[in-house]
Amino acid sequence: MRRVKGTPTHQGISLIKCLTECNDGQELTVVNVNSGRGAKMRLANLGIIPGSKIIKKQSAPFRGPVELNVKGTSIVIGRGLAAKINVRCNNDCQT
Repeated sequence: MRRVKGTPTHQGISLIKCLTECNDGQELTVVNVNSGRGAKMRLANLGIIPGSKIIKKQSAPFRGPVELNVKGTSIVIGRGLAAKINVRCNNDCQT
């Protein structure tokens, strides 16, 4: 897990995670995207911008793609791109 300066902690553990580290079915808030300009533009066009709410529906086995629900729309992105999205878990986050 990554520790981002100025983020709230729960019992000393950061609530900021990479999207691929979160469990299926969780509602998450996008904190930032650690990628290049092209990937940020693509994700922004899909509605994945800092502050947006997303739900991780499921992730395919064997390092396959990740299915998300963004603003009521299901989208699928590759695991490499999903790994560059930092999210804030809600209180139901399993650490």
